[in-house]
Amino acid sequence: MAKATFAAGCFWGVEATFRQIPGVTGTRVGYTGGEMKNPTYKDVCTDRTGHAEAVEVDYDPAKVSYEALLNVFWENHDPTQLNRQGPDFGTQYRSAIFYHSPEQEQAAHASKQTFEKSGRFNRPIVTQIVPAMTFYEAEDYHQQYLEKHGLAHCHI
Repeated sequence: MAKATFAAGCFWGVEATFRQIPGVTGTRVGYTGGEMKNPTYKDVCTDRTGHAEAVEVDYDPAKVSYEALLNVFWENHDPTQLNRQGPDFGTQYRSAIFYHSPEQEQAAHASKQTFEKSGRFNRPIVTQIVPAMTFYEAEDYHQQYLEKHGLAHCHI
């Protein structure tokens, strides 16, 4: 088993997307990349903790590669929007890849370069590629939020 951590805007939709990938064995939403210990949703929403809403993905590398997860990440949000996705704005909605190993770091940079050269985006990619930090699990009501509420996706 392996772990990947991604931030791509509101974590509800990001989690729902990764949960559909064969080989993903579990997900949890939470906060990472900031300074405050044990932040709550209310804390993170102040845009003063430095945390991003993120999804920690547990996956089986024999069934799905990290590179495949990176492709899902790039294809399911706009990595050219600085500190926002759709109507949500603030540093907690930034685009970021939190790598857990040197191999993940290399793969993340390579995939970013591939997407930058692809011509798919009209603006520069602003996604951060940074080491994984302490991941604080979000409150229970945020876990699998869309699934619990019978929603297919977030409304933008």
